[in-house]
Amino acid sequence: MDIPDMPPDVRFDLLPQTAEARDFAFEVKRAALGPHIVVRWGWDEEFQRDFHEQRFRDTPLSRIVHKGQAAGTIALTALADYVRLDEFYLLPTHQRQGLGTRILTHCAAVADARGLPLRLRYLKWNPVGSLYRRHGFAAIDETEIHFIMQRQPGGAYPLC
Repeated sequence: MDIPDMPPDVRFDLLPQTAEARDFAFEVKRAALGPHIVVRWGWDEEFQRDFHEQRFRDTPLSRIVHKGQAAGTIALTALADYVRLDEFYLLPTHQRQGLGTRILTHCAAVADARGLPLRLRYLKWNPVGSLYRRHGFAAIDETEIHFIMQRQPGGAYPLC
């Protein structure tokens, strides 16, 4: 689904199905999620590229552009019962500056406008879970490696 821009300094540009866009998205994922993958499995380049290529074909990703610079990738999918935050990766140079909080709050508002919960999943050992909990997400399920979290429409926002 299209994600509305966040004036004045954040926009979301849908990535075309090109090799350049695919490689950009892969490098963002490697930089943002790679350290958490390595902790558990190491880095298998061929497996990661194959997995990414399938996800790239199936999930419409957008480039996060902050103040004119590529800052990461994101994908939202509207389903019948909820909006799913499929991918949300910020490059390390854009992390820990409040941008992730702003974008997460924005995505929650998009889901709220549809009257739907916002759902996501993340690796159990990734410390990003504390960000999600602070923004009203609660665990609704889990797999061996992921927590699945959901925020109800109109959930509380933190004071920023």
